[in-house]
Amino acid sequence: MSSFLDLGVQKQYVKSLKELGIKTPTEIQEQAIPLLLHNQTDFVGLAQTGTGKTAAYGLPVLHKIDTRKNHVQALILSPTRELVQQIKKQLFKFTKYNDSKIFCEGVYGGEKIDIQIKNLSRTTHIIVATPGRLVDLISRNKVELKHIHTLVLDEADEMLSMGFKHDLTTILKTTKGSKNTWLFSATMPEDLKVIVKRYISDNSIRLEVNRNSLVNANISHYFVETSIQNKMDRLVTLLEQREEERGIIFCRTKAGTQALKHQLIQEGFNVDALEGDMPQKEREKVMRAFKNTSLQILISTDVSARGIDVNNLGFVIHHQLPEHLEYYTHRSGRTARAGKTGESIALVLPNELHRIQEIEKALGIQIKQKTL
Repeated sequence: MSSFLDLGVQKQYVKSLKELGIKTPTEIQEQAIPLLLHNQTDFVGLAQTGTGKTAAYGLPVLHKIDTRKNHVQALILSPTRELVQQIKKQLFKFTKYNDSKIFCEGVYGGEKIDIQIKNLSRTTHIIVATPGRLVDLISRNKVELKHIHTLVLDEADEMLSMGFKHDLTTILKTTKGSKNTWLFSATMPEDLKVIVKRYISDNSIRLEVNRNSLVNANISHYFVETSIQNKMDRLVTLLEQREEERGIIFCRTKAGTQALKHQLIQEGFNVDALEGDMPQKEREKVMRAFKNTSLQILISTDVSARGIDVNNLGFVIHHQLPEHLEYYTHRSGRTARAGKTGESIALVLPNELHRIQEIEKALGIQIKQKTL
């Protein structure tokens, strides 16, 4: 097992990592960090959510910054505001013991663009951005990207499934030049393959961690057969069995999310909901409560749950099976993070049992029936 020093990480970063409780590299970190530190190369890395990808690309990005130069040298794209804030915070913590300061700015929707423009007018070495807000800044000529040497696409499959394909291609065209593009993703859907073919060098380094496992091996998968009439009772039983644990319940629609929230509150559970129509302040309040553990159960739509990175979640429950296969991977990946174990449980109607078999086959997993 390598240490971060063995991988070529500088001592000041190792000291910060140790303070954050990060002592041993994960598989993606062990393989990606030396490659990205010592090569000028494009890169495609496939690894599950929760495997430490931020440090896998973040440390090499930081090593490559020249603090004597005041311009933007690296750009990191991520699907949601929450993830952008998280990445920025993580990079800041990594640089605690650096002699010279690396300046990092986060830009995303839901906050006044004027404030972000003002922040970008200061010395900025790294921009962490959501694609939509960055395109807005590019169209206003308020961001200077011609000197960047590293572009990171983090959670690339999630950015596409959230409808950022056009924005991504705009950014990739704008930043053409002698930069390296590093793409990190949990899955490789067809439209992502098109982007890789068009914008990433054929000679890029390709890395796949847990090649045989599309879904984190620490997750146990179950389904509970039920009827529409009994679904609520089944859900209540599942939650009562896990009264000490925290988790997320996934619904397909915004209306379904709110309806389920009210039903579970009446049943006495400590729940709140996240969905796309919520004002940003409200959304942040819910996420704060969930992260600081004062909220036990979060109910969410697929899109709203993008970028939720909370450790120590014991379970996810699929109130309905997701429409798209990759959503099952993303939903399940919210549990069993950072080496922990977790459960993914689907409530399934009799006419949906064939979908369970399809998911098993496509993802190479076993979904066992759970009787309550």
